[in-house]
Amino acid sequence: MKFTCLASLGFALLLTVGLAAAQSSRPAAPPAAADAGAAAAQMALARQIVLHGSPQGAHACATCHGEQGQGRIKAAFPHLAGLPRGYLVRQLQHFDVLARDNPSMQAIAHKLTSTQIDALATYFSRQVPPPIMPPATPPPALGTELALQGRNAVPACVTCHGPGGRGLGGTLSAAFPPIAGQPAVYIERQLKAWKQGQRPPGPDGLMGAIAKHLSVAEITAVSQYFAAQPTLVVASAPEVKP
Repeated sequence: MKFTCLASLGFALLLTVGLAAAQSSRPAAPPAAADAGAAAAQMALARQIVLHGSPQGAHACATCHGEQGQGRIKAAFPHLAGLPRGYLVRQLQHFDVLARDNPSMQAIAHKLTSTQIDALATYFSRQVPPPIMPPATPPPALGTELALQGRNAVPACVTCHGPGGRGLGGTLSAAFPPIAGQPAVYIERQLKAWKQGQRPPGPDGLMGAIAKHLSVAEITAVSQYFAAQPTLVVASAPEVKP
C-alpha cells in the first residue's frame, strides 16, 4: 500500500514537471509581432481621439487641425503633421499645467491621459506635412535677414530651426521643431507669447530672450518669412543622359 502511494506520488510529480517543461518550451510571441500590435493599438486610440474626441470630454483634434494634422492656415490653426513626437508631447503637457496660454488647448489637454497624449503625439508625428505654395510676393527682406543672418542680440533662426525652418532632426527636434509653412499669424502669436512671458521660454530661456529683443515689425516680418517656406524639399529628377 505504501509502495502504491509512493508510486502514485512519483507519477504525479513527473507529470507536473513534464507539463511545466512543455509550457516553458512553447515559443513566445515574436517581439516584432508584439510591437506591431502595440503600435496598431496606439494608432487606433489616437485616431479615435482625432476624429471623435476622448471619453473624458476632450474635443476631436480634427475640428481644428484636420484628420491628418494638416491645420487650417486661414484660421491660423497650425499643422501638426510631421512635427517631432517629443515636441508634441511637451506642448500638450505645457497646456495641461497651464504653462502655455491658450484656453481651448488647456481645456483639451487637461482631459487627456499621458497614454492618450503619447498616442496623439506619435500619430501626428507620422503624418506628412501639408505642401506649401510659394506666395505671390516674396517675404519681406527684414524677415529674410532675421531668419538667415540674425541681427544684434538675435541669432539667425535657421541656426536652431534648420534650413528653411524645416528642423534639424535628432535629439534637438523636441526643443527646436520645424516651423516652415506654419500660418504667419500663428507664428506671430507665439513670438508675442514668448515676448510677454505667456509661453515657457524653452531651453536656456532662449526663445523668451530672443522674442524680447524683437520689435513688432520684426516679429511680423520673420513670421511671414517662415510661413512662406516649403515644408518638404522635393528632390529634382536625375538628369537623363542621351
